[in-house]
Amino acid sequence: MPAPLRVAMIGNGFMGAAHSQGWRTAPRFFDLPVPVEMAVMVGRDPDKNAALAEKWGWAEASQDFDAVLARDDIDVVDIVTPGHLHHDMAIAALAAGKHVLCEKPLANTVDEAREMSEAAAAAAQRGVSAMVGFTYRRVPAATFARDLVARGAVGEIRQVRAQYLQDWLADPEAPLTWRLDKSKAGSGALGDIGAHAVDLAQFITGLSLDAVSGVMETFVTERPVLAAGQGLSGTAGSGRGAVTVDDFAAFYGRFDSGALGTFEATRLATGRKNALRIEVAGDKGAILFDLEDMNALQYYDATAPSDQRGFTRMYVTEAEHPYLEAWWPPGHMLGYEHGFSHQVKDLVEALAAGEQPTPSFADGYQVQRVLDAVERSAGDGSAWTSTHA
Repeated sequence: MPAPLRVAMIGNGFMGAAHSQGWRTAPRFFDLPVPVEMAVMVGRDPDKNAALAEKWGWAEASQDFDAVLARDDIDVVDIVTPGHLHHDMAIAALAAGKHVLCEKPLANTVDEAREMSEAAAAAAQRGVSAMVGFTYRRVPAATFARDLVARGAVGEIRQVRAQYLQDWLADPEAPLTWRLDKSKAGSGALGDIGAHAVDLAQFITGLSLDAVSGVMETFVTERPVLAAGQGLSGTAGSGRGAVTVDDFAAFYGRFDSGALGTFEATRLATGRKNALRIEVAGDKGAILFDLEDMNALQYYDATAPSDQRGFTRMYVTEAEHPYLEAWWPPGHMLGYEHGFSHQVKDLVEALAAGEQPTPSFADGYQVQRVLDAVERSAGDGSAWTSTHA
């Protein structure tokens, strides 16, 4: 048997639970080329971290990131912390010879993302790999949409429409969390969920955004501060605190092919819980992916006889569809958590084959350049802002 990949996960919030599910489940459903061991979970609060490590299946709990990096028996470092910690942790882990999986967005600033991409490129020369966690690429219907576009199903792409709509901040009395603090989150809706819309649109189309023109807005400028011990991820205190990130971002985008796109990201879309929609329109057809209908894909064939045209809803649950061979009989649905198992599968297979896993830190840096260009455009009112500046 090959030696196992021993994993250390840094962080134990919402994404910690999701990534733990992936590490725990993937080896039990997919025939991975090497075994996986959930070796240690690192978190600041010793009692909370120990309890969650046991609950989620980690062999050990630790508060000492540096000590974990120094261990010879750790092969992969999985970073699921708030964004302001990604840069230093990822670069330190790569320097220590550990493969790195880092949650999106890659960093809080474009300069941090560039440095992380450069560190990953240098590490690759030593056989050390890095991947950024744009997990929605691994939803089978989204991957299948990418495959259909690559086969020419929509022909020449003309337009892309991308939305990511949530409403968990629609209530102005929803409490302040680290996601509303620019020093920790980098940006608000733009970086948190807009990054997913950008990455998925580029992934499905195979195109890259070259220029953007955007607008951003903060509708609720202050929110209640949680008292110590209340809620999740709150800033301990009382009274109200300033919101320093955007609630809403929208922009036009021009792709390298000349195709045009419209993008919207908001966490104040009343009634929308997790609506990530990507529609790609070409001269031969169109494809629509909707995360709230994640086991299906809508396809319009413009080459069909005119009396037979219309969007067809296809279930992406067959064994021939991406990732589905390991799961259930046709028609039995997958959920949000399965993407994290698929992420582990792809990462482990790439590491075992000595290949660069995707999306790479270079891909994450490219998305960060798009986000930065949107922010610069919104700030100075530019008609078009290059993503290459």
